Order: sequence, then C-alpha cells, then structure tokens
Amino acid sequence: MMKGRYRHIIVMTALAVLFFAQPVMAQRRKPMNMPTYDEALYHFGFLVAYNQMQYAMTCVKDYQMIGHEPYEWPSNPNPDAVVYLLDVTSPSVPGFTVGIVGNLRLGKYFDFRFVPSLSFGERKLDYTLKTSRVIGPDEVVVKHFNFMKSTHSTFVEFPFHVKYRALRLNNFSAYLLGGANFKIDMASQKKNEVEIIIDGYPTTVVDNIRVKKTDFALEIGTGVDFYTDYFKFGIEVKMSYGLMNILNEEQMIYSSSIEKLRNKTFQVSFTFE
Repeated sequence: MMKGRYRHIIVMTALAVLFFAQPVMAQRRKPMNMPTYDEALYHFGFLVAYNQMQYAMTCVKDYQMIGHEPYEWPSNPNPDAVVYLLDVTSPSVPGFTVGIVGNLRLGKYFDFRFVPSLSFGERKLDYTLKTSRVIGPDEVVVKHFNFMKSTHSTFVEFPFHVKYRALRLNNFSAYLLGGANFKIDMASQKKNEVEIIIDGYPTTVVDNIRVKKTDFALEIGTGVDFYTDYFKFGIEVKMSYGLMNILNEEQMIYSSSIEKLRNKTFQVSFTFE
C-alpha cells in the first residue's frame, strides 16, 4: 500500500515536471532575434527617461535654536522679528532626460557604456520657520510660516558605466551596471535676485538657495533588455548619489543652517539600441 502511494507521488511529480517543462522547452526552441548582436565591438542608440531629483542634506547641529537676523530672510513679513528655522525637507520632483548611448564590448558579459545626456528637472526645499517678536514687557508674538524654494536645473551629464550582462535567454537578458557621472548645471538663478537694505546700504542678494554648477556622482542600476527583429529595447532603473557638497554658503536663511547639500536622482530609462 505504501509502495502504491509513493508510486502515485512519483507519477504526479513527473507529470508536473513535464507540464512545466513544455513551455520552457518551447521557449528554448524559439528563434533568436539578432543572434550575433552582442558580439559586435560597439554599437550606438539613444534613451529617453523619467527622473526624480531631490537634495540629500546635513544640517548644522541644533539649527532650530539659531536665531537669524531679519535681513537673512528677504521675504520676511515681520522685518523686526527674529527668525528660527524649525525644519527643512527636500521632496522629489519629476523631470525627464534624453541621451545618446555608446556601448563598447569588453568581453562576453561586460560592456563599457558612455551615455552623454541632457537632464531637465527641478529640486525643491520646503522650509518651516517661526518668527519671534517682542511687542511689550510681557508679550511675545510667535508666528509660523511654511514656504518652498526651487532650483530649476538643466544638467549636461557625462556618465561612464560598466555593464554586466547575464546569460541571454532567447530574446531576453538582465543586467547590472555601475559607474560615475560628471554633471554640469547650465541653469541660472539671476531671476531670483532682490535688493535689500543692510546697515543702511542697498545690497543685491539672491532670494533663494544657491548651488554649485558642477557635481560628481556615483551611480548603480539594473535593467532588462529585449531583442526585437530590428533593435534592442531596454528598461533600466538607476540611482545617482552626488559626492560633492554643492552648497554655496551664504548668510541667508535658505543655506546658513545647512552644512552639506548633495544631489540625489532616481531615473527610469527606456533605451533603443
């Protein structure tokens, strides 16, 4: 009786293996599109991408306890009040990227990729402030304010990546990549300039946070490639982490409480090669 039960288990297991093996075997017999594509020394293509830009920041110690002079916040509705920064965050903002793909074959599984790109986006900082003003011997007026400052950016990017390709399965292949990216921000902030009075003299300041134009970032990502009859289509997810402190230090409420500011970007790319 036990032998019969084991026999049934063996038969059902064998049938299940055959059932699931059939589509795999059929897939293995499927003709490969562009079978020698990955053997070429180099090839080119282009990408379009959706990105999300934001700042990664480190604030100075006990910044909530630091009082700022009214002139440090040109938009201060209470020019006689002391200003305190309570909190600052950086929400992610959507943008887009276009670029040219250059791929050099290094070996059976490795490629070197150079993808000069233009990235259009925006980075924001959301501030929470309070003002404290003494109006009498025993009366202090405290008000809270929220406002957001944004930096519009047009990055010229020069990313260099090493791509590791898994073994191709018919017309599908997965991969990992990593590398570095040198960025130049071509956008200007001149439109944010305002004139304020400091010590009785008119002074022109930028009523916004200011950042440096160049940055160097490390990048890591993963993706999949699909081989069609005429081209290779890829979907890629990538994270970019800036290594440089891009903050221009100024005695303004927007930057004086921030110690370090770095770029952080998430990107979903669609490649055509």
